[in-house]
Amino acid sequence: MSLNGKTAIITGSTSGIGLGIARELARAGADVVLNSFTDKDEDHALAREIGEEFGVSARYIKADMSKAAECRALIEQAGACDILVNNAGIQHVSPIDEFPTEKWDAIIAINLTSAFHTTAAALPLMRNKGWGRVVNIASAHGLTASPYKSAYVAAKHGVVGLSKTTALETAGQGITCNAICPGYVLTPLVEAQIPDTMKKYDMGREEVIEKVMLERQPSREFATVEQLGSTTVFLCSDAAAQITGTTISVDGGWTAM
Repeated sequence: MSLNGKTAIITGSTSGIGLGIARELARAGADVVLNSFTDKDEDHALAREIGEEFGVSARYIKADMSKAAECRALIEQAGACDILVNNAGIQHVSPIDEFPTEKWDAIIAINLTSAFHTTAAALPLMRNKGWGRVVNIASAHGLTASPYKSAYVAAKHGVVGLSKTTALETAGQGITCNAICPGYVLTPLVEAQIPDTMKKYDMGREEVIEKVMLERQPSREFATVEQLGSTTVFLCSDAAAQITGTTISVDGGWTAM
């Protein structure tokens, strides 16, 4: 699958899932725009490294996904957007009656509302070309729920709904929109949680991964960022031209239960 000549914007893409997706899109030939809110030297260096490794144009654009104007400015500053991957997200765990209002607002803004703003800004560019792909990174929690994650679950369910509406509004225009719903993915953020979880449950690494972290994932294996990247590349391919308005679960069987 070649994505030569396509420009892909991936929000929240200097680490973890977003970076994995950016790398696979670049491997397929797409020019990529990395994003975060940090604007560090290493962010720009990371883009240069991807560009050199895969022989594509790669750059970094700062934008805070909690701010509507910056979400839209990201698309405008990029100047082109054939592929939009809405990946930026944060998490907070707390009972509903104790959930901090500011955390709720931030999670809804970054995980859901940002996708609305970037999509609204990108669709005119896609329509002008008669081709586009919107891939929203939802979650198994976009299809099911867990206690103490009210804002995250609400936001990810919203992402699935937004994906369906976007698909309906762009049907027949050469544009598709779908949501990928990962289960547990082995990212640096998840990796960092393992030592503390081992101490909490007095378990070894493999035991805590299988019995605690992957309890709801029947495969008892993490998904990888490369797998999510390859799924994204597939959704951008001609083979997926009639796949729109749906969810693809990459969750080891989580949502089959």
